Amino acid sequence: MIAALGSTEIIAICAVVVVLFGGTKIPKLARNLGQAQKEFKKGLTEGAKDDDSAKE
Repeated sequence: MIAALGSTEIIAICAVVVVLFGGTKIPKLARNLGQAQKEFKKGLTEGAKDDDSAKE
């Protein structure tokens, strides 16, 4: 899906993000997204461990 986006579309999306969130909030937003992704992956691995132990 993201491969279908051209450089013009990506630049437009970035411009909209900067206008909506402002330049100072973007690093905080990126940090929060990274932490959320880390927690999500951690939850997936813990869920897989729980499933494996329940099967035994």
